[in-house]
Amino acid sequence: MAKILQMGSGEAAGELDARMDAVAAVAATHAQAVDREGRFPAESFVAARSERLLGIMVPEEFGGEGASIGDTVDVCYVLGRACSSTALIYAMHQTKVACVVRHGRTSAWHQALMRRMAAEQLLLASSTTEGQGGGNVRSSAAAVERKDARIELERNATVISYGEAADAIVTTARRAGDAAASDQVLVVFLKQDYTLERQIGWDALGMRGTCSAGFMLRASGSAEQILPEPYERIHAETMIPVAHLMWSGAWTGVACAAVERAESFVRMVSRKSGGQLPPGAAHLTKAKSSLRALRGLVSSALERYEDALQDKRAMASVDFQATMNLLKVESSEQALATVMDAYRACGLAGYRNDSEFSIGRQLRDVLSSPLMISNDRILANMSAASLLSGVPKRLRD
Repeated sequence: MAKILQMGSGEAAGELDARMDAVAAVAATHAQAVDREGRFPAESFVAARSERLLGIMVPEEFGGEGASIGDTVDVCYVLGRACSSTALIYAMHQTKVACVVRHGRTSAWHQALMRRMAAEQLLLASSTTEGQGGGNVRSSAAAVERKDARIELERNATVISYGEAADAIVTTARRAGDAAASDQVLVVFLKQDYTLERQIGWDALGMRGTCSAGFMLRASGSAEQILPEPYERIHAETMIPVAHLMWSGAWTGVACAAVERAESFVRMVSRKSGGQLPPGAAHLTKAKSSLRALRGLVSSALERYEDALQDKRAMASVDFQATMNLLKVESSEQALATVMDAYRACGLAGYRNDSEFSIGRQLRDVLSSPLMISNDRILANMSAASLLSGVPKRLRD
C-alpha cells in the first residue's frame, strides 16, 4: 500500500522512508505484547529515538529537519499499519510538537526547548482533558497561579496518555484565577517540573498501549514556559487541524493493516481451492474501496491545510474550520467501516485471536476513534456553524 501523501522527494524522501519502515518493523514485532500486557510500546520509541523521528518537525535552525505536516502524517500511517498504540502516541506527540514549533518561535525558552527536542528526541504528552469537562478542550477549570516570574498549576487531568513515559507535558489551563474558562493558555512543563498522582487506571478494549490513565498533575515552572500566543489561536490554527490530520493518518494505517490481512486471507483461500473465492470476498472489495476513499479524504485535508498555512484568512474561515473538524468525524467512521469490511471478508479466521488473519486487535483499536474527543460532541459544537455555511446550489460550487 502506498503512503497517504508523499510530500518529500528524491534522496531525502527515500531516507525518511527507510527510517519510518525501520521503526514500524520494531513496532510490529512487539504489537501483540503491547496489546496483551497493556503497556507502553517502549521498544517502538527506543527505535523512534534512534531513527530521530520524534523531532523531525523541529525547524532546521534549531537542529531538526523541518519535516512537513504531510511527511509526519505519513509516519503515523506507516506506524498504524504496524502497531495502533505506537501510531496514536506518535500522532499525539507530533501535535504538541507542532504547537511549540508554530507558536513558540518568538520565545527564547521555547527555542531552547526545540533544540532539546531535536538533540534529545524528547517525547511530549498532552493534558487537555480535565475533570467533569471531559473532552471539551476549549474550557479549563484549573488556572495558572503566578508568583512573580514563577507559575504553578494543579490540574485534575482525567486523561494523560503515556504520561508516565513522557519527557514533558503540554497542558491547557485558564490564564489566571479570575479568567473565564475559555481564556486559556498552553504551557510546557518538563519532567522535573511536575509530579503525577494516578487517579484512574487504563484497562480498555483497545489502544491499550497508549496507557491513557488519569492523574492529578501538580506542576511549577517559569512563566516563560507559557506559549506566547493565546490558546484560542493555537487551538484553531494548529491543535485541532494537526491533531485531526495526525490521528486520521494513524487510523488509516490501522485500517490498511486490516485490509492487508483480509487480502492475504482471500488469496490463500483462492489458491487452496483452485481459484474459487471465499464467500466473504465481496467484503474485501468494499474494504479496499473504503480504504481508497479514506486515504483520499486525508490526502485532500492535508493539501488544504498546507495551502491554508500560506493564507491566514482561509485558515480562519468557517468553512476551513468545519472541514478540519469534520475530518476527524469522517475519518474515524470511515476507518471503522473499512476494518469491519475487512473483518467480514476474513470471517471466522478474522474473528479468532489465534489466527494469522486475526483482525481482532485492529477492530478493538479502531473502535476508539469515534470516542476520542467524541464525534457527537464535535457535531453538536458545529451545529451553529453549519447554519452559516449554507448549501451549494450547484455540483461544482
